[in-house]
Amino acid sequence: MTCRELSAIGPGSNAGQRNNAASPNQATRSFPGGDAGHGRSRHVPGLRHAASRHAEPDQSISSQPQEQDEKGSVQAFFNSRLSAGDSIAKVRVMRVVLSAALTRAMREELVSRNVARLVTLPPAPARDRRPWSVEEARRFLQVARRDPLHAAFTFLPAYGLRRGEVLGLSWDDVDLDQGVIHVRRQVVRAGGQLHLGPVKTTAGVRELPLLEIARDALIEHEAKQLLGNSVSEWDRERLIFTTASGRPVEPRNIGRSFERIVRKAGVRPIRLHDLRHTTASLLKKLGVSPRDAMVILGHSNISVTLGIYTHVDEDSRRDALDRLGQALRPPGPAASSPVDTAVAVNSAVTPADLRAREDQG
Repeated sequence: MTCRELSAIGPGSNAGQRNNAASPNQATRSFPGGDAGHGRSRHVPGLRHAASRHAEPDQSISSQPQEQDEKGSVQAFFNSRLSAGDSIAKVRVMRVVLSAALTRAMREELVSRNVARLVTLPPAPARDRRPWSVEEARRFLQVARRDPLHAAFTFLPAYGLRRGEVLGLSWDDVDLDQGVIHVRRQVVRAGGQLHLGPVKTTAGVRELPLLEIARDALIEHEAKQLLGNSVSEWDRERLIFTTASGRPVEPRNIGRSFERIVRKAGVRPIRLHDLRHTTASLLKKLGVSPRDAMVILGHSNISVTLGIYTHVDEDSRRDALDRLGQALRPPGPAASSPVDTAVAVNSAVTPADLRAREDQG
């Protein structure tokens, strides 16, 4: 079975349809003209496309009949891609594609184990994701006030939402009386279509307090939306952030708007996703516990939150070294008091000195 053949075994294949029916409360809606996808199918088109681009049809991962040779065959395949100049990130995507296909094949009893999980790859190079300071975030929000998506840009750093999550918010998710918002859906692009479906993980479903800064931004946004938007068949979704025609906002477009505002504000350029790291960094400086931050950010694993919390920023590093320098500084000579100085001076004058001074006078 080749990489291309295995990549065809996915959630969209006939073999796996009986095990992957979307539950009623996780229905995913597509744009007119597109097929509604499964709640987690946002990865499938991209992975299948990656498989078709990266997997060579003549390179078999199971060309050797012995099962014990399969792992070595897969490892050799990935090693050859790295030697050919493919980036670590690209090869990691290829392993994800292969692992998903082999997992499906295991369920269908086509293979006995997922050898893609057994291979080793070099660690991905670490990125320097220095988050914004409070001053930089304030400057960005100040300039973003003139943007039609100002409320969305307020939600991103205030709650650390993912771009798809903020675009998937509806007015039904906002409870002004109780002062809470519910994060339940996201807008993603998959298979050339925009889809509105459940959030990335079950941990992503969360209830958050409606902050005053977010409430004010929503009230201002609602007034503009009622005046500017035309009627759309998507109106029943009651999305908060839409285009002028009432359709969901393209996730890539909010990224472009973000980059334009960053340039206009003159702040240090970061990625839109790094606003989540900015939120986590600010929560850390405010003394919020990692467990609470995990819930706010929608992390499914506390290790992800701790990875951000334990990332030492420049201010923390400077403060730590300053305190260490103070601790290592040797103690200086004790300062003498004025009384001690006077006593020392007086004791240095002998009676003979006093008689000599009287004779001179």
